[in-house]
Amino acid sequence: MPKVDLRSKIRDVPDFPKPGIVFKDIMPLLADAESLEAAVDDLAEWAAPLDIDYVVGAEARGFILGSALAYKLGSGFVCARKPGKLPYLTVGAKYALEYGFDALEMHVDAVPKGARVLVHDDLLATGGTALALCELVEQLGGEVAGCSFLIELAFLGGRERLAPRAAHALLRYES
Repeated sequence: MPKVDLRSKIRDVPDFPKPGIVFKDIMPLLADAESLEAAVDDLAEWAAPLDIDYVVGAEARGFILGSALAYKLGSGFVCARKPGKLPYLTVGAKYALEYGFDALEMHVDAVPKGARVLVHDDLLATGGTALALCELVEQLGGEVAGCSFLIELAFLGGRERLAPRAAHALLRYES
């Protein structure tokens, strides 16, 4: 079976969510069954040796591939949601985005102490979201075994902010 060209399934949307930002729209990739399967399989191939207990996905696009990745790895899935969206006691982290600020929360019992966790999101830009997820996992006593992404905007330096944690992206944009 020929390798799927995932990059061809990413749509650039200029000036979204604000002028000067080129949004990487993953919806065409998700809508294509072959591309979706290839993305999940390729992410799982990288993560399999990490012996993951849980995948933590960021709201909202991190839920899509993150939950499929957890299934493929035979691990649990944990949602990191915007403040006020989870029904039980939470811990939270605030972070800077490329175009503003945001916050995420997880249930206080979402990650057991010592659990090996894969942090997943659709996109690594400045690293703010992923770093906040790593800090939440570590605050709960979990170990971040790695961070995975569908897309990395390498020119924004997010990977460096996550060091020394291992990071992997299927698609890397240099500019």
